[in-house]
Amino acid sequence: MFEFINNDGDRGQVGIGTLIVFIAMVLVAAIAAGVLINTAGFLQSQAEATGQESTDLVSERIEVTSAVGIVDNATTGNLSEIRLGVTGAPGADQIDLSESTIQAVGPNGQENLVFNSTSTVAELKTGEFGVEVDGTLATEDNAVLNDDSQFTIVLNPKTEPFGNGSAAFGEGETSSLEIVSPSSATTAIELNAPDLFKADDEAVRL
Repeated sequence: MFEFINNDGDRGQVGIGTLIVFIAMVLVAAIAAGVLINTAGFLQSQAEATGQESTDLVSERIEVTSAVGIVDNATTGNLSEIRLGVTGAPGADQIDLSESTIQAVGPNGQENLVFNSTSTVAELKTGEFGVEVDGTLATEDNAVLNDDSQFTIVLNPKTEPFGNGSAAFGEGETSSLEIVSPSSATTAIELNAPDLFKADDEAVRL
């Protein structure tokens, strides 16, 4: 009824085959475990990166505390400067304003503004903004905003999209700004100039 293997050589061949099958199963299980571990590690890293990006979009944001214009000539109704007081959002780390951008839409079109270091606001060209620190325009090295500091972003109202070179942003005009930090956090602000300027060099709320 049963067949007995009495040949030692046949018994050895059966044992080697079983061992080969066992080793193959262990290798397959090890490879599968390695793939699962690698996949889990990748998903964890991706989740951490996504979470950090989401946190940065909330915390690494530039807050605008004030928006004023300096009147150049009340008779012509033009401004000589647009000044935005800015600070970091609560809990924000250092924000490099020289790496930030401003997407501006005004009476004379649309422009993406980038940081430039100049000695005066009048030297800012189309597509540029400056940062004032302690009364002077900053360089790239000191245009870094801390959560406990307040700087001023300055814009030239004679350049596009605010002005057209000859006529500057002025009475009754509006502009929309989106300030984008290096972490891509966005702050939107609307500038609305008063319908009438009263005196030269006065500061008007925008």
